[in-house]
Amino acid sequence: MSSRVRLAASAALLPIAVLAACAPRGTASDTASASGTSGSSAAAGGEVAAAAAPCATPLETRAPNAADQKPAFPEQTRACGVTSNVAYDVSVVATGLSRLWSVEPLPDGALLVSEKAGRLRVVSPQGQVGQPLQGVPAVDARGQGGLLDVALSPQFATDRVVYWSFTEPRQGGNGTSVARGVLSADRTKLDDVKVILQAMPTYNGTMHYGSRLAFGPDGMLYVTLGERSVTEIRPQAQDLNSHMGKILRVRPDGTVPPDNPFVGRDGARPEIWSSGHRNVQAAAFDAQGRLWDIEHGTRGGDELNLVQKGKNYGWPVAAYGIEYAGRPIANSNGQTQREGTEQPVYYWDPVIAPSGAQFYTGSAFPAWRNSLFVGALKEQRLVRLQLQNDRVTGEEHLLADRKQRIRDVRQGFDGNLYLVTDAEAGEIWKIAPRR
Repeated sequence: MSSRVRLAASAALLPIAVLAACAPRGTASDTASASGTSGSSAAAGGEVAAAAAPCATPLETRAPNAADQKPAFPEQTRACGVTSNVAYDVSVVATGLSRLWSVEPLPDGALLVSEKAGRLRVVSPQGQVGQPLQGVPAVDARGQGGLLDVALSPQFATDRVVYWSFTEPRQGGNGTSVARGVLSADRTKLDDVKVILQAMPTYNGTMHYGSRLAFGPDGMLYVTLGERSVTEIRPQAQDLNSHMGKILRVRPDGTVPPDNPFVGRDGARPEIWSSGHRNVQAAAFDAQGRLWDIEHGTRGGDELNLVQKGKNYGWPVAAYGIEYAGRPIANSNGQTQREGTEQPVYYWDPVIAPSGAQFYTGSAFPAWRNSLFVGALKEQRLVRLQLQNDRVTGEEHLLADRKQRIRDVRQGFDGNLYLVTDAEAGEIWKIAPRR
């Protein structure tokens, strides 16, 4: 089973400690979280009452890009800074890997990682980096393209099947595709490789491919996609005849489940699960088996969404933030709400540039149980969100002192967290309890 859903589904949802009052906090050191911000004392077991009002002193104090935009509800943005007072060590598992995009822990402690240029590698628990696996199809690595996410089959222990998303070179352009193959016993190659899904239409561009892969507790594969960014194609995020700006749901062989929301509808692609997304590079299932995504906004407007069957999440006709050029988002006329679209659970303005997500369900860090961890590229840190009743009640920033773009975060079978950095000489990090 894929670690993303396997680990989330294995634990019951627990209440999260919430601090009712707080102040901006510092960054964490290599070996422990920073000293805590002041707030209400937690009762035994780490529980206190949820804050009833928005944070008086939020963690984010910079001016927003869209100063005239207001949240739809009090907890939707600028949460209080919180601290978990968790003591941890950060060790570098491996170095010198180019533009890492994904890390997927294997049951024996090894790691399967993808490099943007088109390489999949197995890294041993001791940090020995294997040669690129044979059998991986060619990728278009220009711009934001390349070899992207990787996930294990829910039955990996017996079928050894690996899934990956990549920018597929095509006649007239490229597109996000998903392939699967069987990892050989000696971990040197992928056999029986087959492309099971091709996002359509093909487009000649270099931006906003998505994409994360996550198996749900229903055994289905969820695939997040970008809308390819530019104004001429971005409206297709609202077009059910296009895969652009959608989350797709397919069986492990790529065929369409009959209970997908748009099966049988004229002019709609049956793989679509939800629509109105911008560029989703982070997705994870929670302990209740629900899918959340975290998607890139423009200048302002990175979003956390609770993704539901058949729902429309607004882009580009309703969105927070502004265009990179400084004007209102072209297709929305500055609107942040529109009938028929869903509001994000949370948004960041200024943005963090989210990539990779993991709900923590392990026993190594009890204080982090059911926290949502998100990698941050622009802000170069690991973001931890506390949620209660489907609202963000606190935000903690970790590893900011390392000044590295964090591309992905996953929970290992050992309960530790594994991260990869986005750099020409990228690294794999392990976060483990301090000994």
